[in-house]
Amino acid sequence: MLIFASMKDIQLSVVICTYNRCKWIRKALESCKNQTLAYDNYEVIVVNNNCSDSTESIVNDFISNNPNCSIRQVQEFKQGLSYARNRGISESNSELILYMDDDGVANKDLFEKVVNYMNRNLLVVGLGGKVVPIYEGKEPKWLNKYLIMMVTAIDYGDKEMQCKGKKYPPGCNMTYRKDVLVKSGGFNEELKWRVDDKYIFHAVQKISKKIMYLPNLVVGHNIDSKRTSDENFDNLSLKLGHDERRRVKSKGQLFFLIKIIEYFCKWLFSIGLGIGFGFVGRWIAGKYIIRFRWQSLLGLLDYKLYSY
Repeated sequence: MLIFASMKDIQLSVVICTYNRCKWIRKALESCKNQTLAYDNYEVIVVNNNCSDSTESIVNDFISNNPNCSIRQVQEFKQGLSYARNRGISESNSELILYMDDDGVANKDLFEKVVNYMNRNLLVVGLGGKVVPIYEGKEPKWLNKYLIMMVTAIDYGDKEMQCKGKKYPPGCNMTYRKDVLVKSGGFNEELKWRVDDKYIFHAVQKISKKIMYLPNLVVGHNIDSKRTSDENFDNLSLKLGHDERRRVKSKGQLFFLIKIIEYFCKWLFSIGLGIGFGFVGRWIAGKYIIRFRWQSLLGLLDYKLYSY
């Protein structure tokens, strides 16, 4: 018999959107189960976004074997991360929603720290924290501070601060108040990849800029060998540019033109940066900085369409 907390007890809804990640989903759920926050105070909602692997059965087995933890799986048939994240909003029974990736591993005190902080700081509408990569193999030789987004490694320092500019809550570890997400219009369903993290950050900022980064909110992020392959590197770079195209074009042609100029300048700058890396013996890192900027520019120019 499944035992679920009553809606009035639930202080946090944890939303895990998943698409064919059966390799990692059990570990993500294990980390959600092994929290210091009492089971009665949170729920976990797995949004299955048309998985064709064994994800559905793995999640159902986990639910059956852990009846005291409030976990449920829902199906979202519209393909795309933003569709799945919006479904999480509608399914949640709490006024706090924490998003975590299906290959994420939450520190055991993450949920408790999020709830305690948000209950003490009622004007704060959003939270983000650190995301620490867990490599299946070795750390890629191309990794450097300019490419950490390719493995979702997020570290904005060891001091609490207000998020601004390019420092916004990452999708693998982001919390927002439900009413603010609803008021902002939710996630942009035209976006299929990480740019929706940026989109929702800017959308919420129009309502309130009280979005904070806390260094003690930590999520590990499993990175398999495929994730760091050249093929995947190019694919993600193109996707990033393509989703940025959609995000900016929705604001008007002038903004899009400015973004093209910005991306072109960044590509030119990356050539100089890459040469600089080469001079200090890190030519692989330098080459991939140039490669990333070129591929993302092609994506911005609609070089190729990619599905989620």
